[in-house]
Amino acid sequence: MELKIENMTCGGCAKSVTKAIQSVDANAKIETDPATRLVRIETAVSSDALQKVLEEAGYPAAVN
Repeated sequence: MELKIENMTCGGCAKSVTKAIQSVDANAKIETDPATRLVRIETAVSSDALQKVLEEAGYPAAVN
């Protein structure tokens, strides 16, 4: 799954995004790219659940 996160502009943001995703799936494989504001995730969790936790963390995401 790939998500576009407009607010993810730096490495610190990417760490916060990763931490938020891991709060719902500790085993998720996460690849962040602040330059393109994209996150690639391998997880069994639904995109809705990920979007909810990311929005709560201050990083609203859209499925890309």
